[in-house]
Amino acid sequence: MVGADAILSGFTEVATLSRGPIPRRGVAMEDLARIEKGAIALSGETIAWVGKTSQLRRVVRLRKGGSRWEFPGGVAVPGLVDAHTHLVFAGDRSGEVRRKLRGESYLDIARRGGGLLGTVRATRAASEMALFKEALARLKRMVRWGTTAIEAKSGYGLRLDTELRMLRVVRKLSGATRATIVPTFLGGHAVPPEFAGRPGKYVRDVVDRQIPAVARQGIARFCDVFCEPGFFSPEQSRRILMAGMAAGLGAKIHAEEFVHSGGARVAADLHAVSADHLLAATADDRERLAASGVTAVLLPTTPFASLAGTRSPGREFVDTGVSVALGSDLSPNSWEEAMPLVMAHAVYSGRLTPSEALTAATVNSAHAIGLTGGGRIVPGGRADVACFDVPSVEHLGYRLSPPMPSAVFLGGVPEVRDPSMLELSLSRQRVR
Repeated sequence: MVGADAILSGFTEVATLSRGPIPRRGVAMEDLARIEKGAIALSGETIAWVGKTSQLRRVVRLRKGGSRWEFPGGVAVPGLVDAHTHLVFAGDRSGEVRRKLRGESYLDIARRGGGLLGTVRATRAASEMALFKEALARLKRMVRWGTTAIEAKSGYGLRLDTELRMLRVVRKLSGATRATIVPTFLGGHAVPPEFAGRPGKYVRDVVDRQIPAVARQGIARFCDVFCEPGFFSPEQSRRILMAGMAAGLGAKIHAEEFVHSGGARVAADLHAVSADHLLAATADDRERLAASGVTAVLLPTTPFASLAGTRSPGREFVDTGVSVALGSDLSPNSWEEAMPLVMAHAVYSGRLTPSEALTAATVNSAHAIGLTGGGRIVPGGRADVACFDVPSVEHLGYRLSPPMPSAVFLGGVPEVRDPSMLELSLSRQRVR
């Protein structure tokens, strides 16, 4: 029999995402490998078994001191994976909402020293401890919404000392929580004020000073760049990403967010791990990304928060055969911490089905940030599980008012428990 430290049972459905290639594309994004009336056994930090509740007693033995959790009528899904965040920052941009409502665009606000550059000023002025405390509070709220793994970018320092400070904070967060955090260097987020009018010189600074220092310290897994008019050209973006790749960092790119910039083509040419945003991507871009195996990380709440009047082209990417992942784009511009809300926007604005949205927020997002085998409920895999009190996994993308998990297991440890679950857990007899 399989030994277990915890048994989770009573589910109407368990979406395992266990079948098919990684990442999922096209019709494969609909296959959630569901188990009706399912149960899950955890052993330490891993999944020990998953199957029908009716098979549980014959297959699983609960170890002494183990616990049993009942989720009658609920569902279990892999812990959600947020493939694009700017988790570490100081300050906020609440004062810019009025400006957006009056018609100022993201680029207009940035040109006047606000937006991203305003956050750079606040982040440069913040201590490492202050950045850590604020980011940890945000991360804890993300976990409450079912997120168990995230990608976290630097990019609000735009000089070597502050970029390294942000990445050190990401590393400290990894040690302070059971959530999985993947660090990305984004020194190529914008041209800082001290290099105004000299973008080429700043690109040299990123390539010659910042990337080598980041690589030496081993504190980032990916290198990212913002390819957009007013930020970095395709040629500059290509140079930054190639330097990152030569230093051992995977390539990511912010592409085609406001206008068609050519960033998607750079991603395809370099076989980048992902291209993100892609609101203005063309049919040719989609074909190139599909052929090169680049994952499209879509951020459907970002145009909503930016009052952009457009939508993430999720349906178009899926139908072209591009693997699609989802991210919150958590930042002062789009302060979004709840991945179930991102999934709902992916359905209602991106035109994904609820099943496709769940695939995009789990196994495909895990692939987009380099988590091999992540985003699935499979024996031997990490025990990251989100449990929701809804009748079907379809409700995670269907409900505009997103459900909050009743429990979230991070590496086998329950990080979120509502009062009723805690009471039941403490009062229940141990299973023999």
